[in-house]
Amino acid sequence: MPRITPFRLAAVCALALSLTFAFAAGAAAKGLRADLRVVGAGGKVLAEKTVASANVSVKTSPKATCFGPGTGGSGEAVQLKGNTAMGLLASGARTIPALRPLSISDHFDFGLALCGIGSSVARGSSSWYLKINHKSLQVGGEVAKIKAGDEVLWALAKTEAPDFEYPDELVLTAPHTVKTGASFTVRVWAYDGKGRKSPQAGAKVTGAAQPTGADGRTTVTLSRPAKLIARATGEIPSAREAVCVGGKCPK
Repeated sequence: MPRITPFRLAAVCALALSLTFAFAAGAAAKGLRADLRVVGAGGKVLAEKTVASANVSVKTSPKATCFGPGTGGSGEAVQLKGNTAMGLLASGARTIPALRPLSISDHFDFGLALCGIGSSVARGSSSWYLKINHKSLQVGGEVAKIKAGDEVLWALAKTEAPDFEYPDELVLTAPHTVKTGASFTVRVWAYDGKGRKSPQAGAKVTGAAQPTGADGRTTVTLSRPAKLIARATGEIPSAREAVCVGGKCPK
């Protein structure tokens, strides 16, 4: 058996290390995939899609003055990392027209300020609320780290006196497949800023004759495939849940 000299051993280690770095660099270049949901003014769903996120350059806007006169951006480009919530949003805006333009200001020392996504712009008591996996964050979107498979929500929401808390995020659970004309039960949950869930009473669900009860449940009947959504006054609407009927699924 040939003897491995220290020089050869060092060469082997160097090669293994370089291959590791090359693999890591390749993985970083490909970015990550996470679920992006954006809810704009009036509870309008602007995006609900799995997005491949990567490092991206975005221009700040002098018109991003939602925090007051003189708070607009410099007009210079800023670099966003793909493993952040704002990087995911900017990556999504490349392929989802409803997310363009992004109105971002670099006026503040604390970080970037998001004023507008598409035609939805923060005004008065409304601002962009960020949640990752149903939990709010205490950091800006450009530094909020995400992982592959995370659920990222950006919602234009109002905070009201006296507590000035953001509204709850609704989550709808429903069966994937049902029979034509057969009634089935769905349930609506409300997630607060800390990610704690509780049944949502009074929510209206697509195809349901009655709002949800105190347990968050209601009954739905469908004659054709549909994407169900739950809404409640003052709360962030749920993501759309696809329900297949009679072997056919919604597009």
